[in-house]
Order: sequence, then C-alpha cells, then structure tokens
Amino acid sequence: MKTVLKVSAVCIYDPSGRMLTVRKSGTTKFMHPGGKPESGESAAEAASRELAEEVGITLAPENLELMGVWTGTAANESDTDIQATVFIAPGTWDSAAIHPTAEIAELRWMDISTAHNFDDLAPLLTEYVIPALTA
Repeated sequence: MKTVLKVSAVCIYDPSGRMLTVRKSGTTKFMHPGGKPESGESAAEAASRELAEEVGITLAPENLELMGVWTGTAANESDTDIQATVFIAPGTWDSAAIHPTAEIAELRWMDISTAHNFDDLAPLLTEYVIPALTA
C-alpha cells in the first residue's frame, strides 16, 4: 500500500512568462517550490510558508490563487503518492527577487511550451500542472 503525502506547491512566473522550478538538495527532479504542511496549517498557509523558506518570496496565503488539487506519483520517494494542492502566485517575479535556501540545490526558469524537452521534471508537473496550463 502506498503512502500518501499532502503537499502544497506554487507556480511562480517571471516577466517573460517562464515558470520557476526548483531541484531540492539530494534529489534529481525539478518541481514547484513547496512542501508538506505543518500541523494545523491550511494548504495555502503551507504554500506561503514554503515559498518564503525555499526561495525568499513572501506572500500572504489569501493572495495565492488555487489552481487545482491532484494526486499523483511522488517525484523523489518510491512507493509514495502525493496529494498536491497547487496555487498560482500573483504577478511576476524577477530572478533577483529569488533567494534560494540551502535546501534548494538548483533553480530553473522554464518556458512551459518547452517542458517536453526536459526529462527531469516531477510527475506532478508533467501529468497535471503543465497539461492544465496548456489546455
């Protein structure tokens, strides 16, 4: 039986319309900034906190726009599925505003129209988010 982890993630865009993806230390897949909620946190509160912790963007939870909730394969944990609540951050962000923490090994701004060229994207991105954005 697979374990199901709840996570929150945020789509962040730059002025050129590219989406921010991150690769966490010790992992191989790029994904949205985000993570697991702490006890008592709503999905939006977790997304807001993780965004600040991982890339230094501070947004109030109520300013995040719900994109969708999907259950899929976890990118970096075998025998685990994730239930991901995905939000869109308002506005656009310049790379100078992004301050990755030690947890983040690498940042990549990606034009979603070229996502098919990458083989290192998390399943959540390839199976749910990108199809929803390009529909």
